Amino acid sequence: MLLYCGLIYWLSAQQSLPTPEWFEHQDKLHHFSAYFVMGLLAWRSARHTVNSPIMLALVSIAFCSLYGASDEWHQSFVVGRSSDILDWLADTSGASAGIFLLHKLRKY
Repeated sequence: MLLYCGLIYWLSAQQSLPTPEWFEHQDKLHHFSAYFVMGLLAWRSARHTVNSPIMLALVSIAFCSLYGASDEWHQSFVVGRSSDILDWLADTSGASAGIFLLHKLRKY
């Protein structure tokens, strides 16, 4: 989890990322996907300390959402990057989707 957070921080510190743009707002899909994975990792990291499945989901979503907000704030200081609330919403949505999936599949 820490390494993944570090990777996201490092990527956010880059002035630009070499990704081809195939469609408008493609970056929202990148944010959603990256935080989907972070949601999975947050769930797995916190499951040993939080007993209630609902609380585990809420704690994991809160962590990912706060990290996404801090990442957007961090990007506002990087030359060539900008902060966007829609990116944060994509981050939180992706984490929530990953956590929801794990919550539904936890029985299997």
